Amino acid sequence: MKLNSSFLAAGLLSWVVNVAVAAPTASPEQAQAIAKEVYLYGYPVVEMYKTLYAQAVDQGGPNFKAPFNTIGNTANVFSPKDTAIITPNSDTPYSFVWLDLRAEPIVLTLPAIEKSRYYSVQLIDIYTHNLGYLGSRTTGNKGGKFLIAGPAWKGETPAGIDKVIRTETNIAYALYRTQLFDEKDLNRVKAIQAGYAVQTLSEFVGKPASAAARPVDWPKPIDGMTDSPALIRYLNFMLTFAPTHPSEKKLMKRFAEIGAGPGLPFDEAKLTPSQTEIIQKGITDGKAEFAAFKKAKIDTHLVTSGEFFGSREHLKNNYLYRYVGANVGIFGNSAAEANYLGYFVDSQGKPVNAGTDKYTLHFNKGGLPPAKAFWSLTMYDGKTKLLVDNPLNRYLINSQMLGSLKTDADGGITLYVQHDSPGKDKESNWLPAPSGPFYGVLRIYMPKPEVTNGQWKLPPLVAAKS
Repeated sequence: MKLNSSFLAAGLLSWVVNVAVAAPTASPEQAQAIAKEVYLYGYPVVEMYKTLYAQAVDQGGPNFKAPFNTIGNTANVFSPKDTAIITPNSDTPYSFVWLDLRAEPIVLTLPAIEKSRYYSVQLIDIYTHNLGYLGSRTTGNKGGKFLIAGPAWKGETPAGIDKVIRTETNIAYALYRTQLFDEKDLNRVKAIQAGYAVQTLSEFVGKPASAAARPVDWPKPIDGMTDSPALIRYLNFMLTFAPTHPSEKKLMKRFAEIGAGPGLPFDEAKLTPSQTEIIQKGITDGKAEFAAFKKAKIDTHLVTSGEFFGSREHLKNNYLYRYVGANVGIFGNSAAEANYLGYFVDSQGKPVNAGTDKYTLHFNKGGLPPAKAFWSLTMYDGKTKLLVDNPLNRYLINSQMLGSLKTDADGGITLYVQHDSPGKDKESNWLPAPSGPFYGVLRIYMPKPEVTNGQWKLPPLVAAKS
């Protein structure tokens, strides 16, 4: 087989590390292009792995929640101390179940709750696709028993199961959200969380447990794992938990030319300097494409969050969109469940920075976000993508707080988005920001049609005149 001379000259013959197979058809330029594809494709998967490891594997870590197939409840809202998930939602205390479906399906039980309270279970596969929902919007507040099955399960649905949801991956994530009305409501939220039950199918039907799946050696996350060639090693590991989707077989064949693919051995430490440089250039290209897309489409609200989160069928294998979702707010809801609108720039198109400016956000009378459930505006640090520490311990303003907000003379509401207090008389309407870059996310849970059809317009952040 004839080898590309430029490929040899660059010292790139053995792309598939530790395997005596060459990739003779890939030139350095082609390898860089593939690396860009791998980065955009793999970033959400590897970011998900970081959360999986922190919450279900690292039992001594600060973000550990519960072992696999066991629920972990948080009876408080997220704060700046919670660092496992970027752009977290602090309106709804979370519950977490990492599902290992290799041995048998898992049954999730939801209790019946009051109709006025929103709750949901978002089911996510390892690609960060939203594969289904349970709760207020889809199955109601009456509760029920729901079977989650992996790709290989071929059993009969047992009596007592209200719905079966299939996933194309053997590892999945069940992310619960239970609406919290205020601090006095915490005990009620705890009682609801206590009613969330998780069982294996054999436990549910009262039969002996299925044979256990093989133990897994979970690789420890390292710094920079989503911004360096190490991403390929973690991606290859995660892809072993899913049969390759038919639509991605050609893609995986192309990825294999630089050592990326389900179970392929890859060791970034054994790459030559030339190989490392080319993969890093591909990553840089992927980041540049995202930056350009964000500036042109997201900051200008030409593309909304509903495009970035959803099932494989919804995303249609648009890997840039899936990457955008994971980058700006991993595990975001599908459009029907919640709409996310970001404040990254002010009314003049200038990136927002509370180190240099103060902002106001005015909702006209009757112009509050239209939600069947509730809405919330949350503040994030532009550098860490985490909640912002502040003297009020206030990370958001939401519809449950309307009774405590001051109303303008015209009947509207003005919020003050800035680092320092706007004054005691305005603190009720103050959303504290960091002394530097920030962004805000407006979440509209169970949005009304006027949100999705564009009839309702997002009011801008306006910088105060100096």
